[in-house]
Amino acid sequence: MTLPALFLLGLVVGSFLNVLIHRLPAGESVLFPGSRCPACAAPIRIRDNLPVVSWFWLAGRCRDCRARIPVRYPLVEILTGVLFGWAPEGGDPALVVSRVLLLSLLLALAVTDWESMVLPDALTLPGAALGLALSGPRADLDLLTSAGGALLGATLLFSLRALWLRFRGVEAVGLGDVKLLLLIGAFLGPSAALGAVALAAALGVLIAGPLLLLGRIRRDTPLPFGTLLALSAGFAFVVSTGG
Repeated sequence: MTLPALFLLGLVVGSFLNVLIHRLPAGESVLFPGSRCPACAAPIRIRDNLPVVSWFWLAGRCRDCRARIPVRYPLVEILTGVLFGWAPEGGDPALVVSRVLLLSLLLALAVTDWESMVLPDALTLPGAALGLALSGPRADLDLLTSAGGALLGATLLFSLRALWLRFRGVEAVGLGDVKLLLLIGAFLGPSAALGAVALAAALGVLIAGPLLLLGRIRRDTPLPFGTLLALSAGFAFVVSTGG
């Protein structure tokens, strides 16, 4: 496929990612009913459902109730389009598929956790299974390394969660983060997965530290660590695969 065709395909996939981001945290079906306005539930017409273009055409508002449509919708679509256009650069076919799947999943999970503080099992667990399945055909990974990465990542974060809960009485991370690291480890292997955790922890300190000092948050304020973990994993994956 040509670069423009890949970009357009990415826009369409990005539109579906927006559906996942909006509906999965609410426990809604991602297939039925069809696209509708989040505010008034009016069905979205086909001409108003074109990725990116329709958002600008409607000035970011619903045609029926004039409620604002978050800018997140076109941003996710554009980012996914860029991802699809970049993914085929170098690498074997299995690695290209892994890039598209993992980075699309991480994008959806990062936004979902940021908006709803939820990391849906419907994305993390099948994603981990796909990571394991693709590890065999990939030239840069094998099944044993993939399984080791998934096990190490999930065990590390689960142990941290258990220790923090035992000695501090609060959850340092949620089970959703543990399952997310299961997915990350399956795609990245042990070394890159640990690098992603370290980077996410560093980002968390850099962001939370100043907010604590300014009194904007408290020590027990929940933060979307899954968002930082997803972003860090995407960066680690791109670096480790020579992207």
